Amino acid sequence: RTDRYVVDYERPSAPPGVRWERCNLLAVFVRSFARGQGENGDPYAMLKLTVNPIRLRPSGLVRWRSTAAAQQPTATEDPEWDNALPFEKIPTPSLLGFLKEFGPFGPYKNATMYDLHRRMREMFGPLILMKGMFGREDIVMTFEPEDFEKVFRSEGLWPRRTGMDAFVYFRKHHRPEYFQGYGGLLAEQGEDWYKTRKTVNPIMMQPKIIKQYVSKVDVVAQEFMEIVHGLRDEKNELPANFNEYLNRWALETMGVLVLDTRLGVLDRAQTPEVKRWTELTKDAVELFYTLDVLPSPWRKIKTPGFHKLMRTLDELTQIISSKLDEAVVRMEKNPSADSDTLSILEKLLKVNPKVAYTMSMDSLFAGIDTTSSGVTGLLYLLAKNPAKQEKLRAELRTIMPDKKTPLTPESMHNMPYLRACIKEGLRLYPPTSGNGRCAGRNLVLQGYQIPKGVLVGMGQLVLQREEGFFPRASEFLPERWLTAEARAGCPSAKEVNPFIYLPFGFGPRSCIGRRLAMLEMEIMISRIVRSYDIRWNYGEMKYRASIVNVPATDLQFELNDLRD
Repeated sequence: RTDRYVVDYERPSAPPGVRWERCNLLAVFVRSFARGQGENGDPYAMLKLTVNPIRLRPSGLVRWRSTAAAQQPTATEDPEWDNALPFEKIPTPSLLGFLKEFGPFGPYKNATMYDLHRRMREMFGPLILMKGMFGREDIVMTFEPEDFEKVFRSEGLWPRRTGMDAFVYFRKHHRPEYFQGYGGLLAEQGEDWYKTRKTVNPIMMQPKIIKQYVSKVDVVAQEFMEIVHGLRDEKNELPANFNEYLNRWALETMGVLVLDTRLGVLDRAQTPEVKRWTELTKDAVELFYTLDVLPSPWRKIKTPGFHKLMRTLDELTQIISSKLDEAVVRMEKNPSADSDTLSILEKLLKVNPKVAYTMSMDSLFAGIDTTSSGVTGLLYLLAKNPAKQEKLRAELRTIMPDKKTPLTPESMHNMPYLRACIKEGLRLYPPTSGNGRCAGRNLVLQGYQIPKGVLVGMGQLVLQREEGFFPRASEFLPERWLTAEARAGCPSAKEVNPFIYLPFGFGPRSCIGRRLAMLEMEIMISRIVRSYDIRWNYGEMKYRASIVNVPATDLQFELNDLRD
């Protein structure tokens, strides 16, 4: 279909002959995890699927349609349903065949998520049924953008996206006395999810509110730059574990945003508590991937990995809770008169204390690896494309005549090339692997019946890098995101099916932390590019498959001081 595409709400202008309709995208960032001890034996069958789809979009005149249509499915069943093949006929890999290719001894055992998805499509086609096992639900994987749109448009006002089973189990079953039945945005579904989202949106999604944090985030970034300066060796290269420093920067920044508190993560002499915090977060991400993405029998038999995750989340919850308690006590003793200076926790406490605690905890857990992963990918691309790096630096000099010029909401307002670089970086190296939604009604995808409630994973990660969908897909071309006048002949991202590039998801259940993540990346990239000429001397950067795409390569960037 060439007449039903949704416009990304940040696109500046429609091409000739294209009619704009008001776009009502809600951008939302969800990253959640937390606590636990004690169990009950209830089987839990929910799955967190992170997949990223992509596909060709026709060129020429296209009518761009409002995303509001996605919230109101008009029929309970697809008109093609009666003539479609049954769900059970969808191509399905056997367990033995799957493990032979992707298991611990298969040729793709250490492959990136991109390579895994690409190989799956080569072997099984553009629509795959992954049969649930060990108590996990079935998953349908599609690599067709028209399918992405169809699923999203079926989701209604309360989109259902099954979360990480182990995480939901932790909050609902393992630690119910602590969370009192409230799972947060990731764990909740239906009306309970909607009520939470409605509470959080005005605080975490309003651009004017996010702008209030520019100066605070910039202070942390400037302090981090002083640390970076001292990390370089005699060749001006950063240490192999620079990713750990980026994670510490992201955590320190979230402490300022959420709690208005300096956690001390950037201090060279870290406290045992802070050091343990970062270790636990890393362990939790790895365990979630092992238990909820890879085949695992923990839903039937509680495995050693499951028990380790529960202990990890118990300890992590205890650490984060103590920080939240300290922040609440401090706020009560020194209430802020100016609402503009309130932290996210303070603003949420005024609305709903239960939501405030859970959302703050989720932010402090989940806003680390994702943001640092986005920064890493873009630094690598800029280092490999010095002309683009210099073009970005020229734009930054207009607002930062000196390397240490403070950044303000006003100076950051109009930075089109910076934002284009970030978008292009997220296209080539997204922090997560994609999107997933449960069908909001009976659907037909590629001639097969998909019953209501089935989880559909979207293979955008593969499509974002394919020539058939993005012209010159392998090239780093920030210009594709600019206006026609600024593109200078570069292919336009607006000629691509908009359901292919959704780094923060789509619709009412998109990423709640999107604006915070963008702010952090904008400021950190600005500081590094304005201070250093960035180079890379070690071949292609590799990422390893996980809940979050984290670098498998040592981040030994070469940073050479700029004279001006």
